[in-house]
Amino acid sequence: MSNNTRSSQVKTQAKFRNITLHFHNQGLRSYIEVDLCKECPRQDDKGCCAHYSPVFYPTDMAHLYIHEPGLIDLIFSREHITVLDTSVTVNHSIDGDSFRCSFHSKKSGCLLPQPMRESICRHFVCPGIAWWEESKLQPWKQFFDQLQSYEIELNNRIGQTLRTRGLTLRQPELRYSFLKEASKLYLEALRHPPSFYTQVPSHEIAYLKRELKYGQEWIL
Repeated sequence: MSNNTRSSQVKTQAKFRNITLHFHNQGLRSYIEVDLCKECPRQDDKGCCAHYSPVFYPTDMAHLYIHEPGLIDLIFSREHITVLDTSVTVNHSIDGDSFRCSFHSKKSGCLLPQPMRESICRHFVCPGIAWWEESKLQPWKQFFDQLQSYEIELNNRIGQTLRTRGLTLRQPELRYSFLKEASKLYLEALRHPPSFYTQVPSHEIAYLKRELKYGQEWIL
């Protein structure tokens, strides 16, 4: 075998990577961990955090209010936020020739623990990994599809109830009452979980091998 052939094979093999995913079924706070994030193929120190502004809905706010109320203060302390009746968007800021999420750190990634993040930030996995195409992982695909629909419906339902009670996040003096009532409705929903929660285990590890592309060729 010539040196050129051997060199070509090494380069081809180097494009492939074994990726480990951890699927966590925690009901409404379910999430997916991906070890590739630590070495994001984008190689721009922010990856998907340069393309999305997190939105916190009633179930997110209620969960934080119950478990980490200090994070709610952190959300409202951000410089660029959009506050609507039942949601808060933490807008990303200009960073070089793109953007950066307000919660993203160059040294450690997202400043929020994964279970405390909003829905997209808990579930997002790069299209290049495409775990949902694996037949063995179809139960998890169905789970997260159903979870997304359920979470949207529940947020709308809680939000509508809060509006009928005259509560809104737009008015700072009403936020405490909003969070208190949202938490009661959230806890009530937790007492009556949907049946699809039992379709997958509480935790599963999946190992995939994927070809990587670097820079902007790695699609987000």
